[in-house]
Formats: sequence, C-alpha cells, structure tokens
Amino acid sequence: MNMKKIIFLSSIVALLSACGGSGNGELIGVQNRVIWNPTDPYGMVFIPQGSFNMGPSDQDVPFANVSQAKTVSVGAFYMDETEITNNEYRQFTSWVRDSLAHVILGEAGIEGHLIEEDKFGNFLDPARINWSTRIRWNDQEVREILEEEMYLPEHERLNSRREFDTRKYIYKYQVLDINAAAVKSKREGDATGKRDRSGFLSTVELNIFPDTLTWTHDYSYSFNDPFTKSYFFHPAFDDYPVVGVNWKQATAFSNWRTKMMNSFLRKIKQPTLPEFRLPTESEWEYASRGGLDASPYPWGGPYTRNIKGCFLANFKPLRGNYVADGGLKTIKTASYNPNGYGLYDMSGNVAEWTSNAYDESAFSYSHDMNMDRHYNAEEDDHAVLKRKSIRGGSWKDIAYFIQNGTRTFEYQDTAKSYVGFRNVVDFLGRDKADFQ
Repeated sequence: MNMKKIIFLSSIVALLSACGGSGNGELIGVQNRVIWNPTDPYGMVFIPQGSFNMGPSDQDVPFANVSQAKTVSVGAFYMDETEITNNEYRQFTSWVRDSLAHVILGEAGIEGHLIEEDKFGNFLDPARINWSTRIRWNDQEVREILEEEMYLPEHERLNSRREFDTRKYIYKYQVLDINAAAVKSKREGDATGKRDRSGFLSTVELNIFPDTLTWTHDYSYSFNDPFTKSYFFHPAFDDYPVVGVNWKQATAFSNWRTKMMNSFLRKIKQPTLPEFRLPTESEWEYASRGGLDASPYPWGGPYTRNIKGCFLANFKPLRGNYVADGGLKTIKTASYNPNGYGLYDMSGNVAEWTSNAYDESAFSYSHDMNMDRHYNAEEDDHAVLKRKSIRGGSWKDIAYFIQNGTRTFEYQDTAKSYVGFRNVVDFLGRDKADFQ
C-alpha cells in the first residue's frame, strides 16, 4: 500500500513538471530555477545583519557638532578583509592597459585582435575583446603600432627608456541613477507615466592610474622619493594598501571588479553577484566595531596598546614617534590582529573611502535603516559638495582619528598618500543560516 502511494505521488510530480509550468492548475512557481548557494567571495568576510549605536563611544566635547550618536540597523554584507593592495589595483590598471592595446591592434587589423563592430562601424566595448589572444609586446609590428598610442613620446623619456604613458589609462563605464529614477513626478513621462530610462543613464570616463607623486606633494620638505618612485611599482610593496587613488577611481575599480566577476559567472551559467561597491559610513563603522557596540576601537577597550605594551595599529602614537608602532608610513596589510569579524586594519595604516557624501549634520536627517547619504557631485559644484567621508584614520593620524566613530573627509577628486579603500558586496537574504 505504501509503495502504491509513493508511485502515485511520483506520477503527480512528474505530471506537474511536464505541464510547461502550468502546475496542472496549481501555483507551483517557475520550475528548474538555478539553485542559489551563497559562498564568500575570495578575500571577503561575512558581516551579519544587526543594529548598533553609531557615533562616538564617549562624550566628544570639542567635536560635538560632528560627533552625534544614533542607533542604526544594517543588513548583512560581505567586506574585504584588508584594504585593496597595490597588486590588486595593478590588476585593474593592467586590464585597462591591455584592453587599450587590444582595441588599437584590432583597429589596425592585427590577426586575433579584431573586435566586433556595430552597424555604424564603431568598435564594441573592450569587454567583448578576445582575451585568449596574447599581446606580443616585443613583436616588431606590434611595437610600431603601439609606439605612438601607448608609450611616452621620446622627448619625455628618462634616459631614453621606453615607458607606458599612464595618462592614457582611461576607463569608461555607465551608471544607472536608481535614486533619480525612483523619484516620482507627474510632469515626467507620457500619459501612461512611463519615462525613458536613458535619462537616468550617464557615462563615466576617467584616468584610473594612481597619483604616485602624492608622497611628494602631500609632504613638503620631507624625503619621500623612495616611496614616490617605487611604492606602486616594486614587488616589495605588492601587499601594501594602494594609495594615491581618489574617490572616483575607487568607484571605477568597484565597477570593473563587478564586471570581471559577473562576466565569469555568466560564462559558467551561474547567478551573478550584486555590485562590488564602497561601503556606506554605517556599514563601515558597524563592521569596524566587530560586534563590540560600545568600544572606541576595533579591538575593544579604550587603549591603543595591549597588555604587553605593544601598539595595536599603525598610526602616529605618543608625541609623533611614528615608528613606535612598528611602521614609519604604510605597512603590509594584515600586520596586526583582526577584529571580531575577521577584518584587518580597520584602524590605522590608511584611511578608507566610503560611498557617502560628508555632511556634519547627516545623523539628524538620515534614515536609521542602512543609513546612506549619497550625492554625486558635478565638476562645477561647490567644493563643499565634493566632500566624501573617510574612516579609520591612517599611519599619519593621532589616536582620535583611528577610533570607530570618528568622522572626517577628503574631496572626491583628490588623492592622498594616506587614503585607500576596500569593497563590500550585499548579501542576498537575511542570513547564511537560511541557505544551510
């Protein structure tokens, strides 16, 4: 009898599956969907959802106007366990360099580099390049074609050495302004209320090579030549945090990283990931606290030394004894212990860009759920509107600036030798336990 029931139920399931999604009249949803099993992106750690008290952990009288406190709730997300390193960012600059070379060689008709054209004869996005074709940099014909387009002209070369012209490392991408699209207006659209989405699309085009001279122009009358000449280029600094990258370049890197990952996932027919992006201020601070809500520093208590007297971050301790914590300037990432979530260098080493525009009174009007004040400043906007929040303090900052709740800013189009960044990715769902 039991076997008959099993056979009968199996027949029903087979029948429902064969009905082209009709479910034999029943509501069964779309069948044969890809199963989603979230895995931690490489180099990232999972930050669970939660609420916390955002702001200073103690009374801050001198900075009371920018040091308000507020209870904020944050959804789950992934975050890079360290700041983006020189070698990781170099993957971005190398991709842009190689894509330019592929396009130039394709236009010249070199076999293997031909890029598909649209109906108007325009070459398509470099993302459509055949990356399996290697660039023969030392081939005489290739060298001659790329000489004028990609290398410094002879009168700019030092000791006649052939070098890439990094001023030509231009990355181009599109942005959809979801916030603008979400604003309802009776005056927009046709009689049905429909609007042309192209009005919310914009194209960003910018040079993405770091400002390697930042070590020199940030500090006058200070010998920083070795870092200026070698920091981004030499293998000795591969695992050091990238600096000299402004907010716009960090945002472009996030866009490129998203394209790279999702292009691969589509190729293997897997669901894509949400966008890599800069963290909001609330996400950054929540992650930095590592589950310790009322602690001023990522490691807990109110002190910058451990029980053995060793400093717990790379900053400017004592009366300016830069080397007392083990590093003169930036140091290798993950040189200190992680916080409760497994994140390294949330205090010190380099300060980090967030996605948020900086406003002293943002706590007063921002939502308490995934607090986010975003504004894309235009070139002709006032400088005040170009301020972007940075968090965590750096190797050149005193202890106050490496606290979890300290807020400060830099301008979105400026690059500094003490500001880097890391990415986050939204977690799709409530918690990892839901998928186990």
